[in-house]
Amino acid sequence: MADLRFASALSTLADTAAAEEEALGVLREGLDGADPALLVVFVTHHHGAALEGLGRRLMRASNARRVLGCTGETVIGGTREVEEGPALSLWAVAGDGVRVEPFRVGARADEEGEIQFSGMPPADFATGGTLLLLADPFSFPMTPYLEALQERFPGRPVIGGMASGGQGPGQNVLISDGESQTWGAVGVWLGGDLEVTPVVSQGCRPVEDPWVITKIEDHVIRKLGGKTAAHVLQRTFQALSPRDAALIQRAPFLGVAVDATKSQFERGDFLVRGILGIEKREGGIAVADSSLRAGQTVQFMVRDAESASEDLDHLLEAHAGDASEPVGALLFSCNGRGRRMFSVEDHDVSRVQAHFGREVPAAGFFAMGEIGPVGGRNFQHGFTASVAILRAKPR
Repeated sequence: MADLRFASALSTLADTAAAEEEALGVLREGLDGADPALLVVFVTHHHGAALEGLGRRLMRASNARRVLGCTGETVIGGTREVEEGPALSLWAVAGDGVRVEPFRVGARADEEGEIQFSGMPPADFATGGTLLLLADPFSFPMTPYLEALQERFPGRPVIGGMASGGQGPGQNVLISDGESQTWGAVGVWLGGDLEVTPVVSQGCRPVEDPWVITKIEDHVIRKLGGKTAAHVLQRTFQALSPRDAALIQRAPFLGVAVDATKSQFERGDFLVRGILGIEKREGGIAVADSSLRAGQTVQFMVRDAESASEDLDHLLEAHAGDASEPVGALLFSCNGRGRRMFSVEDHDVSRVQAHFGREVPAAGFFAMGEIGPVGGRNFQHGFTASVAILRAKPR
């Protein structure tokens, strides 16, 4: 087993210099003096103008090889989700065998209107490792980029989130080593002795039976199993318990099976998409996904706080490991979760910590879109908790 060390630190001090000093002190102690191979930083907009140069200062003060980070509406550190007030969260991994390669990406439309990307991960991603990816939601088309990555690096995992807290273009900050930018995307390829396990909890549970799409036009499903789609939804609604019927009436969702080769499905096999509406005249169901096609298996789903909590626990349990080994966690939760969804504070990070049975170094933020793999393909999600569990690669 590789000799890795993980550490995290959180400061809620309003003064940026004091917050940096406090968090760095805790981080150094957690790493027992080792220099970080990667330092990850998440910070709220309360720190304002001091965000400029933050990566450079942290890189110099920590002697980190690489730095990655962004702004967040809510910042996660340790066992807390700081939904109000200033917060600076640091997370680090140290180890001689950890490989970290940074990259930056810009996007522009060419003369034909096709999106062209200016950056790609290192070639080593084709054969191993994981990408951590952060982007500005106002300037970067994440879904087309994930599709480009799938074409070039099929089946390779990407995890991360869209920066949050800014209200428009130019207001979010991305950090890559000593540089800051307000556009595009930044990321790192992680490899070597470090193993990353993605856990993507979309917070839904399936109800009733799966169906096959037999007729579809663009993003409107016309028929399921040869029956009018709206009729199938109505029949599903009538078979539900009063609680689930109320949930699907308030906010219906559709799970799309990603792996067409499967005949039996679990909740982690479905990509969850919202149902936008129902056509009264023709009985079609409009879904928030224009990539659907005939032959795909789908299942109606419901979401509430209880389902979301159960789903996260279920998926974390499926990735249980040796509780005694060094481990770290990065958490990218939707900004619609937290106290907006749950009746308790610190819900998602508490569930992650409870999974290990001890406090592990953890950090993250509430994103405007979460990135993670489902069924071997990477997607941008909503209302999701996307978790990266990091530990030493088995030898």
